[in-house]
Amino acid sequence: MKQTDIITGCSSYYNRKWTGIFYPDDLPAKTWFAYYCAHFSAYELNATFYKFPTAKSLHGWYEKSPDKFIFSIKAPKLITHIRQFDDCERELSEFYTACRDGMKDKLGYVLFQLPPGFHYSPEKLQLVISRMDFDFQNVVEFRHTSWWTKDVYDAFIENKLIFCSVNHPTLPTAVIETAATGYVRMHGNPDMFYSEYSIEDLHQLRDNIQNAKKLNKAMVFFNNTASTGGIVNALAMKEM
Repeated sequence: MKQTDIITGCSSYYNRKWTGIFYPDDLPAKTWFAYYCAHFSAYELNATFYKFPTAKSLHGWYEKSPDKFIFSIKAPKLITHIRQFDDCERELSEFYTACRDGMKDKLGYVLFQLPPGFHYSPEKLQLVISRMDFDFQNVVEFRHTSWWTKDVYDAFIENKLIFCSVNHPTLPTAVIETAATGYVRMHGNPDMFYSEYSIEDLHQLRDNIQNAKKLNKAMVFFNNTASTGGIVNALAMKEM
């Protein structure tokens, strides 16, 4: 039976609630990211959603992470939520350039999260595809159930795009295969950002990934980081 390589990480690291559970009690907060990097090999950078990144700002993350560390960079909300891919060619070009120049060899994935009001239509599907720079590993996360359809999967397969699988209170939780790499975001369920997953939940996720026929690698990021759930789950998943 084939084994899919599962790489686990978190979508945040700065949380005082993790002290004593993950971070040693006497560890200064300024060294928390270095401590995180000593235990995980990937990080999903969400700060770029709120503040448009520059090559300089991203290179700062590059410099404070170890060799062979991998980042996933989330696209700014200006592109995905305000413009919703419309009339944003310049911003997209600047974002991709910052990712490439700032992260260099540590850039793993570029994540585009669309808002719940962005419903499926053939025209919107083509808009999303047309905005991608295929020199990058692009991941697209939808927040409306209308996107969980064969037409979308087929288009993503054809264009080598990664459909972001999720565990989210209102969305399907299936592991979707549209590329050789899978990408899963665990948001907390039933309480978004807070709920801790059970060991049974994590075993089921692992089995679903291993049973996926097309995948040879899967990135699993825990976004239930408003509580201690994210780090507890990430550590448990890493040890499976």
